[in-house]
Formats: sequence, structure tokens, C-alpha cells
Amino acid sequence: MNAAGFPLLSLLTWLPLAGCGLMMFTKGDEKTIANNARWTALWTSLVVFALSLILWFRFDASQSGFQFREELPWMADLGLGYRMGVDGISVLFVLLSTFLTPICILASWESIHSRVREFMIAFLVLETMMVGMFAAADMLIFYIFFEGVLIPMYLIIGIWGGPRRVYAAFKFFLFTLAGSVLMLLALLALWLIAGSTDFDILRHTAVPAGWQSWLFLAFFASFAVKVPMWPVHTWLPDAHVEAPTAGSVILAGVLLKMGAYGFIRFSMPLLPQASADFAPMIVALSVVAVIYTSAVALAQTDMKKLIAYSSIAHMGVVTIGLFTWNQQGIEGALLQMLAHGVVAGALFLCVGVVYDRIHTREIARYGGLGDRMPAYALVFMLFTMASVGLPGTAGFVGEFLVLTGALKVNFWLALLGSLGMITGAIYMLYLYRRINFGSITRDDLREILDLSPREIAVFAPLVVMTLWMGIYPSSFTDFFRPTIASLVSQHEAALHPAVSVASAERK
Repeated sequence: MNAAGFPLLSLLTWLPLAGCGLMMFTKGDEKTIANNARWTALWTSLVVFALSLILWFRFDASQSGFQFREELPWMADLGLGYRMGVDGISVLFVLLSTFLTPICILASWESIHSRVREFMIAFLVLETMMVGMFAAADMLIFYIFFEGVLIPMYLIIGIWGGPRRVYAAFKFFLFTLAGSVLMLLALLALWLIAGSTDFDILRHTAVPAGWQSWLFLAFFASFAVKVPMWPVHTWLPDAHVEAPTAGSVILAGVLLKMGAYGFIRFSMPLLPQASADFAPMIVALSVVAVIYTSAVALAQTDMKKLIAYSSIAHMGVVTIGLFTWNQQGIEGALLQMLAHGVVAGALFLCVGVVYDRIHTREIARYGGLGDRMPAYALVFMLFTMASVGLPGTAGFVGEFLVLTGALKVNFWLALLGSLGMITGAIYMLYLYRRINFGSITRDDLREILDLSPREIAVFAPLVVMTLWMGIYPSSFTDFFRPTIASLVSQHEAALHPAVSVASAERK
């Protein structure tokens, strides 16, 4: 029991599995089973989203610690237990996960034709793993959900993906699993040091200086792949290209955030000295990622690959912001993560709309769609502008805050980080122009239809969120501001204890 009067986080986490159970016992012919699976998955995900809204409305944004705590003893003598809780950061990522899931299910309504029930089950299991990971207040529970995400996503790519789906699925699985083995060893070491896996206990445990660098590198091996950071990013373009549209949306919208979330949940608060020591390395790799992947995106001929490389560049901006170690930089990084989750997911849906009609993603194959699909051209324009950081859209505020935080650290860091915004405008506007402007020269584009009512229903909430985050960003930053302030002050106290004590005495 907690502030909601019942175990809300456990209900949010495990309710999708109840939808899976209903689908598994559905009987009838193949068409009946497929339709029942679609509706069951959609209604289950909508109920979960409604519960996440209750969590959001009842969350006290003025507090920095975990709320809605749930705890169930498991092996109490070893300090292990089932612990759930959300703070100002994780509550928004729970909301992002539950927001995108029904959109993905609705987007897959007609594009998935085979094994529909199994696809919907995989998506609901994926939702359970995502929500459980963000709602975990225990490092062992976090690790179980963190690794559990791999299984349904591996199946989504490997079964319902494109021609090279098996290769892409194996590459995705092996890259992400390899680093996680080192992460498990780091978790075991932290458990030996603290005697518990509770986040709150770990946060107040001083890790010996000799351990910190090794533990940080072990976490880095896992989280850097998930972000993904250069040079361990090569799995992402293949995974995006071969995944079905809904898989690409969740991959860009939520799964890429797992690595950055791991940094801010583990590496930064638990290993402050090592985080400060390795910050220049991470910032340097992030700058390389921003510049290199932006240049690679300019050379792409496949729409999905272009957006995939742009995602790596945007996540490079996120890691720059996190390791500036100031309020503005970290706030900007978190807001950029949320904005990228919405905007990149919407861009992949834009690609899916035309792919469902023409069955190709080659940029050169299109042109002049604005004449035939004005509604599509309008929403595509909005998400393109949000991706390049137009003021008033979701992409602007986060990048502005990151650059403000980077400027406090080093002018050249801010300048190099801003190159991603310039090159991003080039390749995104190039993509938009080639798809929507010009004359229609191919016969199969002359009869193409504009957005259907179902597709309008898919894009409408994404349009609202893109504008809301751009016009009223404080409705999101107010949630994680106390948590970030606490993180920065703890970091300063760990690095400069004498100064912190003197400051506290003056107060």
C-alpha cells in the first residue's frame, strides 16, 4: 500500500500480462483471434496509460525522493526484496512508455498480418518490462527488467522485421547483452559493499575510491551500448531498418533512453568521483557521435536509416548534458530524452505511413507527396521542425538547456555540440523536401491516399505532446528539478566535502 491507497506501481507493471493471458485463451478462426488480440492489447494499454496518468497527477513534484514505495521481502537476510518506487525522473519515463504503447498497437493494426496475437503479446510483455524497469527502486529488480526488455524486442525484430531481420535481431541482442554481463558483476560488487540492493541504501553508501573507476567502467559497458554511444552504435541502424514500424517507435522512443537513465540512476549518484573523472571521456565521445553520425545521416538513401543516425546524434546531445554536472545541462538532457521519445517515434511513424502504401523506404523513390497527402505533409513538417529544434516545439527547449549547461563548462564544448543542430537541419529538411515537394513522376504515387482516420488518431496525441512540451516545458521540468538539484548537491558534497560542510554551517 502507498499514497494511492493500493499498489499502483505493481498494477501498472503487471497489468499488461493480464491482457496477454486473455489473448492466449481466445478461441476461434485466425481472423477472429487476430481481431480479438488487437482490441484486447489496445484496451489493456489504454487502461495502463490511464493508471499512469493517475500516478502523474498524484505525484508530489516538490519532493526529490521515491514516492509510491512498495516493498515485499524476498531474501531479507541478504538485503534482497521486491521494491518499487518512482521519483521525479522515473515517473515521466513511466508515462512515456505507457503513452507510446497504445500508439504503437494502433499503428500496427493493419501492417501486421501474420501471428497477430503473438505480436500483441510481445508488445504487452515489452510494456511490462519497460514500466518495471523505470519503476524499480531496487537494483536487482531493475536489472531483471532491464535485461527482460531484450527478449520481446528481439522477437519483434526477428519475427516481424524486414528481409535481414534475423541478422539485425542477433546483432541487437548480442551487443546489448555483452555489456550487461559486466553490469551484473558491478551490481554484485555494490551489493557486497552496501549489504543491500535498495536504491535508497545504495545512494547513502560511500563506495571506496579504489572501486569506483572499475564499477563505473562496468556500468559504462552496458549503458553506452544502450544509448548508443559512438563507437558501439552500429547495431542501431540495422535494428531500426529491419524492425516493424511499431518496433522502431519503441526502440527510439523508450529503449534508447535506458542507457541514459542507467547513467543517472547508477553511475552518477553512486560513483560521483569516477563520474567526474570519466566525464571528459564521455563528453568527447558524445561530441564525436554528434558530428560523425550527423555526417553519416547526410549520406543515407533510406529514410529509416537517416532517422536512426539522427537518433544517435540526439542521444549524443543527451550524454553531453548529463555530464556537464550542472542543473541546466541535466534538465536539458532529460527534457531532450522525453522530446526525442515523442518526435523520433513520430518520424518513424511517418516513414511507416508511406511504406505501407508504396513498400519502399528509398528517398529517391518519392517526391511530390504534398499534393496528394496534404495532412501527412503537415504532420511530417511539424515533426521535422521539432527534430531540428524549432522554438515552440518539443525539440528546442532541451537542446537549448543542454547548450546552456555546456557553455558553463567550456565554450568549445557548446560550439561543437551545436553542430548537431546545424547538420540536423540540413539532413531533415533534405528528407522533407525530397518526400513532399517537387512533382509526382511515378504512377504509383498519383493514386496514393492521405491519412486515414486511424492514422490521424495515431498522430493526434503526438502532435499535442510535441507542441505541449515546446510551449509549456515547465510542466515537465518541475517534476525532475528537485531530484536533479539533490543529485548535483550530493555530487558536490562527495567531491568537495570540506566546502559543503562549511556551506551547511553558514546556513
